[in-house]
Amino acid sequence: MLQALGIFQRATPDQLWKLTRPGNQHDRLTRDNLLDLEDHHLVRIESVQDDQRQVWVLTARGHREAKQLLEREGIRISVLRKEEYDPDTGELLGTGYSDHAAAVTSTAAELHRAGIGHRLGFQTEIPHRLGNGYVQRADLVVRAPAFGVPVMLLEIDRRTEDAYELVHKLRRYWEWGRLLPSDADEKTVRLARSRPDAIEHIDHEKRLWRRVYPPTGREGLPPVAFVFADTTAAKVANTVAVLEEAGRRYWAPRRYDTYHRGITARDYGKAVPVVVTTLEQLKEHGAGAAVWRRLGRRGEQTLTAALDNPDGDALHHHQAALADAEEKRRRVAEREARRPACSRCGAKFTDQRWEETTARRGAWKAGDLSVCGSCHADDVAREKAAAEAPWEPTPTPEPKPEPDGRDQVPGKPRRGLFRRRD
Repeated sequence: MLQALGIFQRATPDQLWKLTRPGNQHDRLTRDNLLDLEDHHLVRIESVQDDQRQVWVLTARGHREAKQLLEREGIRISVLRKEEYDPDTGELLGTGYSDHAAAVTSTAAELHRAGIGHRLGFQTEIPHRLGNGYVQRADLVVRAPAFGVPVMLLEIDRRTEDAYELVHKLRRYWEWGRLLPSDADEKTVRLARSRPDAIEHIDHEKRLWRRVYPPTGREGLPPVAFVFADTTAAKVANTVAVLEEAGRRYWAPRRYDTYHRGITARDYGKAVPVVVTTLEQLKEHGAGAAVWRRLGRRGEQTLTAALDNPDGDALHHHQAALADAEEKRRRVAEREARRPACSRCGAKFTDQRWEETTARRGAWKAGDLSVCGSCHADDVAREKAAAEAPWEPTPTPEPKPEPDGRDQVPGKPRRGLFRRRD
């Protein structure tokens, strides 16, 4: 009880019941605990609203004890609500109850009631300092790793702000998520300054936001939720339409930079996941129900389903693997279509024989480039057999004998080489 009041500063019994004892059927036990703490001068009633809701705060003594409890957990305690009176009228001062603060506490209470975050996992008014010195304060930050939401920043809007101011808030969270820590290494700093979009190529682990919050478990920057309270459905619809259109640069995924065709997955790594709901829906159906709508999608989902990216990184890996396999099959088919066939026996060349006949160096050793390896081996074998056969001299033909006149025809004069002609 003291811890809850130390974090949220002021709360009603109904809110404290959901923040501390969500399993109870009603807030009766919570009211009894408050009365007991009041007897020990640890809490007090600051005001009673028109609807008879009591607003409880810590006393100075209770604030000291709550501070000790929260500091052990590394949580900053809220400012003490001092009990001051008007010197003239004796009226208690500072009893105005902010409807916005009430909506913030109620949002945390509904989240906690649904099991989304421990009460010590909530923080309010968390500053996020931008590079120009501007500080963007989150109304509420919840850490619920057990629920699948390691961190989420919440903006509670009662439609007292212009819709474009919410777009500016989204832009500031996007800009803050792109900052580097002051002690970033020189190489990373030079890379970030090399061109306007260079920060998008720097891993999230090297950015400032990872020094403040744990990894989200999903692609992109820390998610932002806009919770609308005390307004109409028409105003909410108009505001969400402005957020979707004017804030598209900050929440929308991009196409993956790939040479593959048919990749339908989207790159969420550079975007701020944005979900919207209303406090009325949280109270009626519970924060664990399908009451969250992700910008860029239709219909409402549970919180984890809305934050997940089924068409994101996992799908990209799957589609890229399929595309790689298909590309490999295509290249193999094209290569097989180009594979030469033997001009002698018609058999396809093996990879080794194909390499031998097409290598820049050594192709002259491959013999007849139009024959396969087997036929080439036969040619080599014949050449080797011929080379290893024993040498035999070629026989010289015997000369023909000179005529001796014994075969001379009688009565016919003998002709010699230099016979005289009459």
